[in-house]
Amino acid sequence: MCPNHCFWRHGSKTISSHGESKVELRHFSVPGIQILWETIRVVMSRQIGVQRQIVLLFIIGQLCAVLPALAQQQETQQPVPAPSDPQTANTKDGKENKDKSGQTLGKSKLEKETGTVNDRIFEVLPNYGTVENAGELPPLTSGQKFRLATAGVFDWGAYPFNGALSAIAQAKNDPKAWGQGWDAYGKRYGASFADNSIGTYMTTAIFPSLLREDPRYYQLGRGRLVHRAYHGINRLFVTRTDSGHDHFNYSESIGNAVAAAISNIYHVPEDRTASRNASTFAFLILYDGMSNELKEFWPDIRRKVFHKNTP
Repeated sequence: MCPNHCFWRHGSKTISSHGESKVELRHFSVPGIQILWETIRVVMSRQIGVQRQIVLLFIIGQLCAVLPALAQQQETQQPVPAPSDPQTANTKDGKENKDKSGQTLGKSKLEKETGTVNDRIFEVLPNYGTVENAGELPPLTSGQKFRLATAGVFDWGAYPFNGALSAIAQAKNDPKAWGQGWDAYGKRYGASFADNSIGTYMTTAIFPSLLREDPRYYQLGRGRLVHRAYHGINRLFVTRTDSGHDHFNYSESIGNAVAAAISNIYHVPEDRTASRNASTFAFLILYDGMSNELKEFWPDIRRKVFHKNTP
């Protein structure tokens, strides 16, 4: 769920019918992790487009680079104590506030209203809808869910990211029906932006409002590495309701399926196939799983790699 709100749901959501790549990946004994890697194997074995593979492999590479180091410190990490005066207490650098329960609070009005913090991944990628150090929060209104989706869709980081994906598609002449030139680039950029926007609104605002589900990602934040990794994958299939209970994540599955179906309207006829739609749906689920993993471990990466204790 973009997650969009993502660590980031903002990558092109349409799977190209050109190009083929085969990747062999390790399997893990944890059921949730095994499901994720099996999905990676299936999606990468399909014709999904070089630009999507580059984005996916970049995310996987970043996780593989930092997770071994993080594993060495998971058992020794302690929860951050709550400040004695939540109205005036700040961290040493003055960039992070915490409430009386130790929850990390964002800076903007939207973050404070929704209990989230836009702790940008690698200092660039938007991270709306992520909750740090909080167990229970008041339910979001439909308006707040739509505001979270809108913030993610129109974040400044979305524009260059979609531009890069469109440039790669242009270089690969994908799809061929659009040809070359600035007009063709505009079509590819528009399709990429539409894919991102529709997917984010479907899984963050529309279906969570209709089904009364909570689209926020609640970081586990502590415990064993494998346990936290499983938590990120598990959130693809289990989510909180507005009443605070857990049930199947209908918004993730139905929202992504609807987004893949709607993309047929503005993509070229040769891409309007059942196979392409199935590949798109699988990639959306996989992409959200990777996003959840980055949301879960980004605070650790920020502290260990970038030496920053606050967002």
